[in-house]
Amino acid sequence: MDRSFVIVQISDLHLDGSGRLLATIETLNAAIRERMADFADVPDRILLITGDIVDDPTPPALDEALAVIASFRQTGLFTDIQAIAGNHDVKRPSRRAGRHDVYDYLHLPRTSKSVYYRQAGLDLVLLDSNRASLTTLASGNVDQSAYNAMVSDAARLSAELAGSLGSGGRADYAEPVENLVRVLALHHHPLPQATGEGKRFLGVPDEPLMYLAAPATFLEAATSLNVDLVLHGHRHVEGLTRYSIPNPRTTSNESDEAFWRTIYVLSCPSSTGQAGDDAGFNVIHFGPMSDPMSHGGRTEYHFAITRYSRPRKDGVFRPLDSNLPHGVVRLPAGRDFSRDPAVQSGIEIDACTTLKRNQVAAFARRLLLRRAFYADDEVDWANLLHVYLLTSHVWADLESKFSRSARKHDVEAAVTSLLRRLIEQSANVLGIDDVQLDELRARRLVNRDDLRRELPRVVRPGIDVEIETRQRLQLLRDLNEQAKALGLDAGLGGEVPPQAPQ
Repeated sequence: MDRSFVIVQISDLHLDGSGRLLATIETLNAAIRERMADFADVPDRILLITGDIVDDPTPPALDEALAVIASFRQTGLFTDIQAIAGNHDVKRPSRRAGRHDVYDYLHLPRTSKSVYYRQAGLDLVLLDSNRASLTTLASGNVDQSAYNAMVSDAARLSAELAGSLGSGGRADYAEPVENLVRVLALHHHPLPQATGEGKRFLGVPDEPLMYLAAPATFLEAATSLNVDLVLHGHRHVEGLTRYSIPNPRTTSNESDEAFWRTIYVLSCPSSTGQAGDDAGFNVIHFGPMSDPMSHGGRTEYHFAITRYSRPRKDGVFRPLDSNLPHGVVRLPAGRDFSRDPAVQSGIEIDACTTLKRNQVAAFARRLLLRRAFYADDEVDWANLLHVYLLTSHVWADLESKFSRSARKHDVEAAVTSLLRRLIEQSANVLGIDDVQLDELRARRLVNRDDLRRELPRVVRPGIDVEIETRQRLQLLRDLNEQAKALGLDAGLGGEVPPQAPQ
C-alpha cells in the first residue's frame, strides 16, 4: 500500500449545550459517513476540528462537545480525532478555571502540538492562535512560545526520523525529514478571505477585525518548516489559496514548479451553518496519482481536496466545486514523497501481530519486484547494496512475524541466505570489508543518500565485473526458485519488468 492519509476537516460547530444543533450534527455525520466509504482501506483517517467547537465554554456546551466528539469516534470511520481551540472556545478569560478551561476539558494544545502518523509519514501540527488581546475582538495571534514549541517539535521529530524506533525499540526504517508531509492547522486565517469580503460585524467590514495578526511571520515560519498545507476555520466561508515564494535551494528554471516553495491554505466554513452561513466540510486525501509509475519509476503524490457545502435552506451536502470531475480539486504535492518499497513494507509489517502465508507472498512480491533483482545494463553496485541491505532487514521482520503464526518453512530461511550472499557480493565489489559490513547491518542504515555519502561508488581495483555480474544473476535465479514456493514466479535475474521500481 502506498503512503496515504485522509483528513476530514470540520470547523466552527458553535455548540451551546441546548441540544438544538444535534440534528444538524447528525446530518453532518451522515454526509461524512457516505463520503468516507471510499477511504476504508486508507490506514490513517483523521477527523480534524479547527476551532470554535462551542459558542461559549460553559459546562453544558463543553459536555455537549464531548458527546459530539464521542459520536464521531463511535462511527469507526476515523483512526484519530484531533482538535484545536477557536476564539469562542476561550472567549471568557475570567472563567478559565476548572471545567471552564477548554484546553484541559477537551485536551486541546495550549501552544503547539505535533502528531506524527508513521504509516503516512504525516506530521500534523496543531497551533493555538488565541493569543490576541481582548481589545482586538476575534482576531488571532500566535505568540513566540507557540512558535518555539512548533520549531522544537519539528526538531525532535527530525531527530527521531534519523533513527526511527519501531515497535521492537530498535533503530528502524529511517527516512529523510524532507520526506515528511507536514500539515499545519490553526483556527484563524493567515490570509485575507476573498469569499468573506462582504461580511460585516456591527455594520463594519469584519475582515480587519478577524484575521491572524502578523501573517507574514506565520507564513515565513510555515515555509521554513516545509509545511505543505494549512487548514483553518473562523470566517465561516470556503476558501482555497496558494501561497508561493521562490525556493532558495532550487537550481531549476524559473518556469519550473521546483522554483517555488508552495503552501496551500484551505478554509472550512461552519460545519453546522451558524450565523446564517452555508454549512460545509472538507475531505483532504493525500496519496499517489492514478498512474503510480508515471515519473521515471517514482510514484507521484498529490492532494485531492473535496469541499462540501450545504446551502442555508437545504439539508443536503454537495460538492462545492461541481465544475470539476467528481468535485475534486487535485493539487501537486511539489516534492518527491516516495518511499523505498521496502521501507513502506517494513512499516506495514511492523503494524501486524502475525502474518498469514498469502500476506507473506504479497509482501515478498513488493520487496522483490524491483530493478535490483533483475539483469540491468548499467549496474550500480552501491545502489544494489542499499536495496539488498534494506530488503534483508525487512525480510527478517517478515520471517519473524510469519513464524509466529504458522510452521516455519525452509523457503524463508533460504531467501534470507540468498539475500545475505547478495549483500556480501555487492560489498566485496565495492571493497567494503567484513567489519564495515557488520557495522552497516547493525546500524540498519536505510537512507540511500546517507549510504552513498559514506561508501565507495566505484568498483574496487582487480574486480572482474563480468564474472561478478554473472554470479549475481545466478543468485537472483536461485532466489526466484525459492520465491516460487511462495506462489511468486517473478522471473528474478531476467529482463526487468516494465515500470519496476528501483
